[in-house]
Amino acid sequence: MTARILVGLIGATITRSLAPALHEDAFAACGMTGHYHLMDSTGPRARQLTDLLSAARVAGFAGVNVTFPFKEAVIPLLDKISPEAAEIGAVNTVVIDEAGHTTGHNTDRSGFRAAFQEAFGADAVRGNPVLQLGAGGAGRAVAFALIDLGAVPLRIYDRDAGRASGLRADLVARFGAGRCEVLAEPEPAVASAVAIVNATPVGMWSHPGLPMSPNAIDARHLVADVIYTPLETEFIQAAKAKGARTMGGAGMCVYQAVDAFRHFTGRTPDITRMKRSFEAACAKSNVGWEVQP
Repeated sequence: MTARILVGLIGATITRSLAPALHEDAFAACGMTGHYHLMDSTGPRARQLTDLLSAARVAGFAGVNVTFPFKEAVIPLLDKISPEAAEIGAVNTVVIDEAGHTTGHNTDRSGFRAAFQEAFGADAVRGNPVLQLGAGGAGRAVAFALIDLGAVPLRIYDRDAGRASGLRADLVARFGAGRCEVLAEPEPAVASAVAIVNATPVGMWSHPGLPMSPNAIDARHLVADVIYTPLETEFIQAAKAKGARTMGGAGMCVYQAVDAFRHFTGRTPDITRMKRSFEAACAKSNVGWEVQP
């Protein structure tokens, strides 16, 4: 008998997500019948996070991905979270067992780390300063990944100074003093940075604009963005125009989806096939919107 599974995505303005295409193709490749359902908190049928998570439990979902703006807010609603998710302070994958118990995981850290290594090399930032924009749910996972990759110091800017300071405190507690600094503004740190990473939602189709001025970026920089709505944000385009090596959010999206699928099903999907599925879904959509978790 063919295994059947129901999973989904909870977030805001997610109607253009390609997550269903990725996961449903992976289900088919594993001989499973699966459906990936989008649960948007915005729009004419807006719902609260608590209501959406409760509905997933009642409906018998095997799990849900969680994206902006709920990666931190979901934590107190869960029965337990993995040690890594607790360390990061953000959850993007929730597994729901047959009794309805929820366990939170974070696959953004491993997803970003794998994508960054693939794009730039495992030692691209080792021992060098990195500038990170954003300290929210995605930013927390990216910061831990950049420390994993050897960034020192990691300099963090967020419009919410308290949020940046909170992330710094967690990183210092885990990795020690001197590994992380909080900035009052990002631009002065560009000159000494080897890499610049945008982990804010600024640049998404629903949040247009630039997360900082790109004027000081030049050809020696590595510039990455966690966004792929569009596949190349205005920030990535500006960096490319300066000759910088760049990485959009597609790679992180695919790699985190691989790990999320493993949590949902206990099976490891074919990463090459998942990349092809992402590319095909982008081509079909004509715009390349993100898989958001």
